[in-house]
Amino acid sequence: MSVQAIGQKVRREEDWRLLTGRGRYVEDVAAIGAARGYVLRSPHAHARLLAIDTIRARAAPGVLAVLTGAELRRRGLGTLRPLVPRRRRDGAAAFVCPQPLLAQDRVRYVGDPVAFVVAETLNRAKDAAELIEVEYEPLRAVVSAEAALAPGAPAVWDDNPGNEAFTHAAGNRAAVEAAFARAARVVDHRIVFNRVSANSMEPRGCLAQYDRDDERYTIRCTVQSVHQIRAALAGQVFRLPHHQVRVVCDTMGGGFGMKGGCYPEYGLALWASEVVGRPVRWIAERSEGLQSDEQGRGSVVEAALALDSDGRFLALRTRWVSAIGAYYSTDRPTIPLTIGLGCLVNTYTFAAVHAEVTAVLTNTMTTAPYRGGSRPEPIYVVESIIDKAARELRLDPAELRRRNTIPAAAMPYATPMQQTYDSGDFAKNLADALALSGYDRVAERRAAARARGKLLGIGIATTVAATGGRDYEHAEIRFDPSGGVMLLTGSMDHGQGHATTFKQVLSDRLGIDADRIRYRFGDSDLVTMGIGTFGSRSAQLAGSAIVQAADRLIDKGRRIAAHAMEAAAGDIVFEHGRFTIAGTDRSLGIEEVARQSFQSAQLPEDIEAGFTERSNFGPADAATFPSGAHVCEVEIDVETGAVALVRYCAVDDVGHMLNPLLCEGQIHGGIVQGLGQALVENLVYDPDTGQLVTGSFQDYGMPRADNFCAFELAENATPTERNPLGVKGVGEAGTIGAIPAVMNAVNNALAAIGAPPVEMPATSEKLWRALRRRAN
Repeated sequence: MSVQAIGQKVRREEDWRLLTGRGRYVEDVAAIGAARGYVLRSPHAHARLLAIDTIRARAAPGVLAVLTGAELRRRGLGTLRPLVPRRRRDGAAAFVCPQPLLAQDRVRYVGDPVAFVVAETLNRAKDAAELIEVEYEPLRAVVSAEAALAPGAPAVWDDNPGNEAFTHAAGNRAAVEAAFARAARVVDHRIVFNRVSANSMEPRGCLAQYDRDDERYTIRCTVQSVHQIRAALAGQVFRLPHHQVRVVCDTMGGGFGMKGGCYPEYGLALWASEVVGRPVRWIAERSEGLQSDEQGRGSVVEAALALDSDGRFLALRTRWVSAIGAYYSTDRPTIPLTIGLGCLVNTYTFAAVHAEVTAVLTNTMTTAPYRGGSRPEPIYVVESIIDKAARELRLDPAELRRRNTIPAAAMPYATPMQQTYDSGDFAKNLADALALSGYDRVAERRAAARARGKLLGIGIATTVAATGGRDYEHAEIRFDPSGGVMLLTGSMDHGQGHATTFKQVLSDRLGIDADRIRYRFGDSDLVTMGIGTFGSRSAQLAGSAIVQAADRLIDKGRRIAAHAMEAAAGDIVFEHGRFTIAGTDRSLGIEEVARQSFQSAQLPEDIEAGFTERSNFGPADAATFPSGAHVCEVEIDVETGAVALVRYCAVDDVGHMLNPLLCEGQIHGGIVQGLGQALVENLVYDPDTGQLVTGSFQDYGMPRADNFCAFELAENATPTERNPLGVKGVGEAGTIGAIPAVMNAVNNALAAIGAPPVEMPATSEKLWRALRRRAN
């Protein structure tokens, strides 16, 4: 390897290690004497917990401990609670209902933890769990938001009749109502978002150990933020200073938002290690994950679009109800429902927008951000209602979008949802995507498909969404006396290729060989602070923190070099890894300066020994606005309803691409996950019993390679000035664009023959039924 430049297509250095089996996942970490933990979960969606008899289980071979709610009460461990106060529709405080580590008195969803069994082996723990006798009194369950809000619905919590957790509003209601009053046309649309599961390749898991000598807890777990998980475990569960808990995450096989939370199993494993005096490992099985991993999406939206007589958008009104699950323990269920509502404006010149969201408690697993976070839902709302409006107005969907697109000359553009787009050319994104897709020849392809017994549909989606505007990120650069470099960040890598990208940034900035850099993350003892990886934030926040720390090192190095070469610091120029006296050939390499920095006798009196700098980047205006336009083409078999993706084109603006190869990989992955939700994925609970119907991969559809065509990508970069790298977020761009593009394509094909639209997922059965109901 050598010095790497920003913008260079560098292959991921992580791939060779992972593909040859040298990843270090939680299951791979050896621990002497480690026992296995197993969670006994509720088979009922809602029931009173009358009695638990663990006598036979405790006496079973190999069993070390059986923990229940009774032991939990005696131990006195705490629960997580939301940090952001919210309110209900009547102005009362939000109904906060924390989840205990183990159920006490009630179980409230299928999969609610009831007991934690620790044994010598996993099978012995499972066998012992079968010996636990639990007496339940089943109660009525409610699984959908609309059913939970209906009069007479069973209460998930007795002291919260009506099941509302909180209500949130954004935008200007009065301005929206005024716009609707003068509208020439109003288009209404009801949208149902299916629930989905992240199903990361590596399931959730942990290896926990309590050190009696240090009175300290250490947990290795698959999480997207070691510092936030440490804060939750230490501050809320065990009520300890943070330094008494260490959280480590090495290799992680995917997260997608689902691994951002602090789950009960982490606290249970640490507590169990304290009880048995040995490390305790717990790894979720796939069916267990489908029950107990935080779930994504799952709202019902009533939307209305007001237009004038020329087809100009006047206002958008949306009312959401969302089932957030049985517990409101943290702020995580609020994120998908509140943070991204600004995306309702999208790339369009709306004068007014208003959204009202009601979060509803249900007898299901809780919800949290899933790839795209809070952005895919509002983008899908506006993009799907635009297509419906185009059909009603008999306008081409692309033309309707063109008429209402924010022009590049309007940048920076203040939206009615209190966001300011700093850069972007939305019209060019759309024009480029249409050209790439051959949009002007769709009629020819539609006719050819019809001759083959297929219905061709084409769908368009434009996108813009805020990224990187929350909190900060931390970076530290440490040179050692030999000239070696360690780079540390608070960002977590769960498949993005951070080591490759961040080393590339540092190599470019300092002019050093990338091979000399060792990248570390995911250890709360090693990395001083950090927020983590989610919401397409790492490149712009952690990358910029690296740049700032590098610039501080350069400044320190300039003063050391000036002292060593007996020159003024102002005369020292740093370029290509060397400090040079301007106009001369006298210079010192950065490694030489680093070595000299450890010789305090050779340093100026005002410079401390060592060559280390750190930075936190996260100014108030750090949010960037990546944008794009996606065009999807599908064919639906008239006889079977089977849908095939035949073409997919996307033009994205993610600012300055640090590594185009990895950037395109992120877009590919995002498209796949968006297509998965649109076409096959669906978490289904039985509406009467609350049982999870899609509890395994036999029932929960997962996208496969043969579901996809080749993706045609292009870029339209407009670098931002809100960070020193000019980068915008990319990790969620594909998902945000794919969901509406695919569904618009499917419903475009159905509309061409007068068939009714379908909701996600657009399965072949749904399409077959829709085709049979088409207009004569």
